[in-house]
Amino acid sequence: MAPPPQKEIVYNKLLPYGQRLEAEAARFLAHIKDNLARAVQLQELWPGGLFWTRKLSTYIRLYGRKFSREDHVLFIKLLYELVTIPRLEISMMQGFARLLINLLKKKELLSRDDLELPWRPLYEMLERILYSKTENLGLNWFPNSVESVLKTLVKSCRPYFPEDATAEMLDEWRPLMCPFDVTMQKAITYFELFLPTTLPPALHQKGFKLWFDEFIGLWVSVQNLPQWEGHLVNLFARLATDNIGYIDWDPYVPKIFTRILRSLNLPVGSNQVVVPRFLTNAYDVGHAVMWITAMMGGPSKLVQKHLSGLFNSIASFYHPSNNGRWLNKLMKLLQRLPSGVVRRLHRERYKKMTWLTPVPESHKLTDQDVTDFVECIIQPVLLAMFSKTGSLEAAQALQNLALMRPELVIPPVLEKTYPALETLTEPHQLTATLSCVIGVARSLVSGGKWFPEGPTHLLPLLMRALPGVDPNDFSKCMITFQFIATFSTLVPLVDCSSVLQERDDLSEVERELCSATAEFEDFVLQFMDRCFGLIESSTLEQTREETETEKMTHLESLVELGLSSTFSTILTQCSKDIFKVALEKVFNFAVSNIFETRVAGRMVADMCRAAVKCRPEESLKLFVPHCCNVITHLTVNDDVLHDEELDKELLWNLQLLSEITRVDGKKLLVYREQLGKILQRTLHLTCKQGYILSCNLLHHLLRSATLIYPTEYCSVPGGFDKPVSEYFPIKDWGKPGDLWNLDIQWHVPSSEEINFAFYLLDTFLQPELIRLEHYAAGKLEMSRDDVQQCLAIVHNCLIGSGNILPPLKGERVAHLVPSLVSLEETKLYTGVEYDLSRENYRETIAKVTRKLLRYILDNSEDDTKSLFLIIKIISDVLQFQGSHKHEFDSRWKSFNLVKKSMENRLQGKKQHIRALLIDRVMLQHELRTLTMEGCEYKTSHQEMIRDLLCLSTSSYGQVRSKAQQAFFTALGTYNFCCRDIIPLVLEFLRPDRQDVTQKQFKGALYCLLGNHSGVCLANLHDWDCIAQTWPAIVSSGLSKAMSLEKPSIVRLFDDLAEKIHRQYETIGLDFAVPEKCIEIAVMLQQSEHPSSDFTGLCSDEIQLGIQRQKEKNAEAVQNYENLINMLLDCVEQRNLPWKFEHISIGFLSLLLRDDRVLPVRAIKFFVQCLNHDAIVVRKVAISAVAGILKQLKRTHKKVPICPYEISGSPKPSSIQAGDRLDNQWLHYDSQSLPKTKEAWESCCFVEKTHWGYYTWPQTMTVYAPVEHQPKLGRRRDELTEAEQIIYDHFSDPKFVEQLIKFLSLEDRKGKDKFNPRRFCLFKGLFRNFDDAFLPVLQPHLEELVADSHESTQRCVAEIIAGLIRGSKHWTFEKVEKLWKLLCPLLRTALSNITVETYNDWGTCIATSCESRDPRKLHWLFELLLESPLSGEGGSFVDACRLYVLQGGLAQQEWRVPELLHRLLKYLEPKLTQVYKNVRERIGSVLTYIFMIDVSLPNTAATKSPRVHEFTTRILENLKPLMEADEEIQNHVMEENGIGEQDERTQGIKLLKTILKWLMASAGRSFSTAVTEQLQLLPLFFKTARSNSWHARYTVLTYLQTMVFYNLFVFLNNEEAVNDIRWLVIKLLEDEQLEVREMAATTLSGLLQCNFLTMDGPMQTHFEQLCKMRLPKKRKRDLGSVVDTIPSGDLVKRHAGVLGLSACILSSPYDVPTWMPQLLMDLSAHLNDPQPIEMTVKKTLSNFRRTHHDNWQEHKQQFTDDQLLVLTDLLVSPCYYA
Repeated sequence: MAPPPQKEIVYNKLLPYGQRLEAEAARFLAHIKDNLARAVQLQELWPGGLFWTRKLSTYIRLYGRKFSREDHVLFIKLLYELVTIPRLEISMMQGFARLLINLLKKKELLSRDDLELPWRPLYEMLERILYSKTENLGLNWFPNSVESVLKTLVKSCRPYFPEDATAEMLDEWRPLMCPFDVTMQKAITYFELFLPTTLPPALHQKGFKLWFDEFIGLWVSVQNLPQWEGHLVNLFARLATDNIGYIDWDPYVPKIFTRILRSLNLPVGSNQVVVPRFLTNAYDVGHAVMWITAMMGGPSKLVQKHLSGLFNSIASFYHPSNNGRWLNKLMKLLQRLPSGVVRRLHRERYKKMTWLTPVPESHKLTDQDVTDFVECIIQPVLLAMFSKTGSLEAAQALQNLALMRPELVIPPVLEKTYPALETLTEPHQLTATLSCVIGVARSLVSGGKWFPEGPTHLLPLLMRALPGVDPNDFSKCMITFQFIATFSTLVPLVDCSSVLQERDDLSEVERELCSATAEFEDFVLQFMDRCFGLIESSTLEQTREETETEKMTHLESLVELGLSSTFSTILTQCSKDIFKVALEKVFNFAVSNIFETRVAGRMVADMCRAAVKCRPEESLKLFVPHCCNVITHLTVNDDVLHDEELDKELLWNLQLLSEITRVDGKKLLVYREQLGKILQRTLHLTCKQGYILSCNLLHHLLRSATLIYPTEYCSVPGGFDKPVSEYFPIKDWGKPGDLWNLDIQWHVPSSEEINFAFYLLDTFLQPELIRLEHYAAGKLEMSRDDVQQCLAIVHNCLIGSGNILPPLKGERVAHLVPSLVSLEETKLYTGVEYDLSRENYRETIAKVTRKLLRYILDNSEDDTKSLFLIIKIISDVLQFQGSHKHEFDSRWKSFNLVKKSMENRLQGKKQHIRALLIDRVMLQHELRTLTMEGCEYKTSHQEMIRDLLCLSTSSYGQVRSKAQQAFFTALGTYNFCCRDIIPLVLEFLRPDRQDVTQKQFKGALYCLLGNHSGVCLANLHDWDCIAQTWPAIVSSGLSKAMSLEKPSIVRLFDDLAEKIHRQYETIGLDFAVPEKCIEIAVMLQQSEHPSSDFTGLCSDEIQLGIQRQKEKNAEAVQNYENLINMLLDCVEQRNLPWKFEHISIGFLSLLLRDDRVLPVRAIKFFVQCLNHDAIVVRKVAISAVAGILKQLKRTHKKVPICPYEISGSPKPSSIQAGDRLDNQWLHYDSQSLPKTKEAWESCCFVEKTHWGYYTWPQTMTVYAPVEHQPKLGRRRDELTEAEQIIYDHFSDPKFVEQLIKFLSLEDRKGKDKFNPRRFCLFKGLFRNFDDAFLPVLQPHLEELVADSHESTQRCVAEIIAGLIRGSKHWTFEKVEKLWKLLCPLLRTALSNITVETYNDWGTCIATSCESRDPRKLHWLFELLLESPLSGEGGSFVDACRLYVLQGGLAQQEWRVPELLHRLLKYLEPKLTQVYKNVRERIGSVLTYIFMIDVSLPNTAATKSPRVHEFTTRILENLKPLMEADEEIQNHVMEENGIGEQDERTQGIKLLKTILKWLMASAGRSFSTAVTEQLQLLPLFFKTARSNSWHARYTVLTYLQTMVFYNLFVFLNNEEAVNDIRWLVIKLLEDEQLEVREMAATTLSGLLQCNFLTMDGPMQTHFEQLCKMRLPKKRKRDLGSVVDTIPSGDLVKRHAGVLGLSACILSSPYDVPTWMPQLLMDLSAHLNDPQPIEMTVKKTLSNFRRTHHDNWQEHKQQFTDDQLLVLTDLLVSPCYYA
């Protein structure tokens, strides 16, 4: 007995030929197992391995995971081994990875006992690819998609990592966790990706318990959203979801919600508040939602309480009149939360149990939890329905909420919907509400125990929606169609009112529904009237005729689609009685009018088709005889056949007939005589419109007879035609289809229908083919119109009967790719037995078309219309088997959309409506027809593709572009055909051909370029192909047809080069297969079920395979070198245009690799290009030479050390980060610097800054001593050939002089920056050749340093950084000599520093210090610390020096405490610096000095300077300010004035510097020390009385940020709240207008986020202030100075007004009880002097803007008198002025 399959696609069993698929799948799978195992054992990854892994993907797409568990595990293991082959070519790696992800996707199928996968190979692969050391030098080219593929791969493998993996990962990545270093980001990213969280509870000790406390502690103590915090949140979210009920989150809940609120980036108060860094690193909403939903439920209801709080505080932002970049996040939050809760409920209540940890009973969500959740979120969702971004998110949220609690969700939605349906003036409201009702449709109609009255709303809604079918408003019309279609799919439209008499056991609701259903007939008829109205309004005869537009406009076609699908849904769901009435009505409408065929005609014909499709027999009886009679009657006279313009009535009836024949073929057989006659009369009409309609009729007849399709889509199997006594339709409202009793009615062609089809082909296709053949042979004259007509008939016959015509025969094109494995096609059965006794018209059409094509191209190439038809025919002969790929894709897409909008995510288990399930089965059938005839490349295909190539290079642009599309599709279909075609395309580009026209040349280039989705011939990832195409593209520059005068050709070459650069991926040179893969392949081959008849390989075959693989590697290397040589030959051709030289150099730069040094000839070429005239080329060369130097780098030996021995202190028992005894020897200590050779050589240098901060790695390695390293100071004869080339050029003074000249030129003025590429070039030179080139460079450096121009300074900065970093492995003597040379240079440079260059010098020093042991650079640090603030050269130079110093020290992080202390000691007395720019720079340097003092968990107190001690000292110095008198005298004191400054002024300067430091550190450091800042609060209150209004202004902005982002810290400190309140109200009375306004904004923000509350005392305070008397206006003497200082009373009065306005603006969307009174108070001041009047006006206009939307509700809060006053105020007075 075979083991059960893992999980198969159930829809296959429902196909009409479903029973045959079992055997087919077994056969296919056996093939795949065989050949895949064989390919791996023969070491043939390509083509064999790749071919059969693709086949496995196809198998999964067709049958699902229909294989035994044993096979499943083996496939996974085999692919895991393949993916992790170290030297695997990247494109293959991605192919294998995607398949592996697919195999692992359903993790419930395999438990941890079935499968275990190691984690290290994946980590090594990520490290090699995502953190590649060589990619930035251009030695590796990875596609953009590689990152997401690899991450998804790790996610899929994660559940199967062994139980010890967690501990191993922690050991591996903990040493990277240094929070000042980029490695922190890397460590946390790895943890987030790899840490397994699905271990069973028994293993939690080995799982998250090892790291949870450590990481959550880290997260809690980090304040400032560093890059990695988001990853940590993602990790916690996943942990919470996988282990609901096993972790107590309660202690962290308040923190979590504060952070989530913070990361929503809501604007508070003034707009500057959003700290810019938050924008990039905010949390991912999806993960935040995951986290929240996983923590819900359980014994304590804490999460729900906070969730309600969160929505309360942000509800006002959901108001429709709000808009901003934060809105998307808020909407996403709304949409994701309900779906998260539904997903969790599904997991807890409906999902099958699997091996994954279940949720313990105690923590499952109770019904009460669900109700609380729905209640807290429903208000914001109802607000969001009308949002500016559209109602999609709200509709999705409502759909999920209604599944949980329909009784809470649907009534309020309906409350908004009914009025919206009545209003005519607000269409947006209507579309929004309708789309939301569509979301909740299923919950509404099915009622259920929670919401039994739901269904009673159905009819009123449908009836009221009818007016939405409105010709004037397109979007309203579409949403109404969708609305009606959705509801009619769910409900059988049957009149059950008669049941009321027959039964008395009905419930109240059922009785109500029964009587309501009597309206259905009415509804259907009214709907039809509306549609007829819509059609009549779009007829517009006259304009249509004049403009002669062939097509409908886009909008019209959408309306047509909406109309036809809605109507067809309604009729499908009708009872027989209603259908009869509807049919009658539509028939009369169609027959009694004559429509133009382009727009109105199509719509009416669609409606008729819908009717005929639903009940063919009754309908055809009416329509067919009528149309046939009219047509026969109108064509009795033979003259008609030759008319150019046909009678409208004839055209309309033809159109109608052609549409209604798209029905069940068996029902058409009755009319075959009549229809045949009509075709004979009309197929050869002269009028194009006429014969096209007739061709459609032929096409539809053939399709109806030959295809397999379902014939009905009713929502209940068997329809509604049973008597009401037996069957009660209301029970079926909203009922899902039953997958096991779908009872699909299939149309499968009978022999009679096949005969009919062949009769049509013999009668109508045969004669046309004969005529065309004669014409092509020159025996028959035909006009162009006749040829087109013949071709149209041929094409329609082909696409009508493609299903029954066997595919083309022919030999397989051999020898394209050599393979030891069979690459045969698999045949799929799709329900059609070909009748091989009949003529295969496909072959005949192919033969005739090719002859005809030759003839037309020779005799009448300008007959483009015929050529268009020929292109269509060729592509359909090749591909068409009954359905088109693009149609299938769009149907698949729309199926998914409908499924999403109607699915029940709560219960799952495929609870879809029946029509959708039938659709899905049909799609499965189409998928099979499309994969069916495979991709074997036969000679017949070869000929047709060559024809397409010929057309793709023809003289007419339109023909070319149509042919190219067909050409690309064909190339993508057949295996390996590109290799056959490339040489033919390249023929057109050969420079030695004289006969190529420019059109052909262009066509060939387009063929190389490819289209968006398909293959790009110019860039196949294969040596054979690019070795042909790249040189051909370059040398085509010499072709006669090429002209750079033609912009289109220039653009084509640009696009080609750009596409190749964008898509190129490094191609492999090594195709070896490791032993481990081969073992698994053998196991796969031996596994049973389905077992294969295939025996193992004999040793000869295996030997052959190994030999083949070696040859292949050698061949690849050979190809690689040939390609480079060919490209170099091309470049060196005389008179090659410059553009092609550049393209070629670009191609060469793509060929640098990290596993093979470039050939010597190319190295020489690139080095010479460094001095090329063109800057483009120089840039490429700089990167390339830097890459070449990396290739030539000699490896430096490393040795392990034990840090505990060096430091002489034992290993600590627990983890403690920061400065410990065992890492102190890494610190910079001026007492023991390596200043002699002995000291230098005995010193143990650790270059990377993060080692040792958190913990030491398992094995710590450092570079071995000098004698073990590669030799330095080599003579020329000791170098390799490649190195000699570089050595010769750079030792040549002339070459170097020219190079420096080029490097110190300006590129883009003002845009240039320090260039890391050039730095890499110099670093490489000094690393590989130590100081060999210094003598040549030294004079240049001295010259450059002295020149203060921007570009020369930049150049010297790049070289110096390269020198310092390149000297890493030099001996002590060489280094010492180097610094003797550098120190004077740097001193000169720093004294010449300018605005333009200080950035570059900062970068230079920072780059030099990056990842270097500070003890190696002691010369540099001592130089920088000499005296940063010398005062020479003015304040600017001082500030720049500090900047440069800061750059160097910041790179050294925690390893230079001594230097930081020295710097702080030096700076402290200078904190009161006179100059503003120096003060600001000092503030920012302080941030870096104190950055190391972090309050992270388990971190030792730092040896570096500490904030706490510093703050204490500062407060000491600020005493004079604290104790000063209340009034600060107005020191009118020059900012930069000289003269003895008294203590107070000093103090104020000091305070400014400190504020600068606080602001800077808020953005930079990890944990802002909130306590220290609170110590400074009292000072702010002093500052509030300071003499500089700027200081007061700054205090306010700082307050806003600080309070909002630490809301919960402050709310726990009553005193602080009162202080802040006092301060803000005080500053409202400031004499400076700006400060007053800022204070008002601050107050309004604090009120809005509920930090302060609006209470009585505050209100009276403001009202008192407002009553201040205004000063009398004095008549001034004209001569007197205008009084600029406002009087105190005016200020106080303004303060009162500002206070009131702040209160009003703090509640923008509702009207609290106190507001009307305040508005009245405010209105009294409308005529006060400025600035009061301005404030009042602004406030009123804002009030009006924010309350306008819901004014009807808000009006209720005001008394009539107040309303009168308000209306006067809000109507702008200037109208009457």
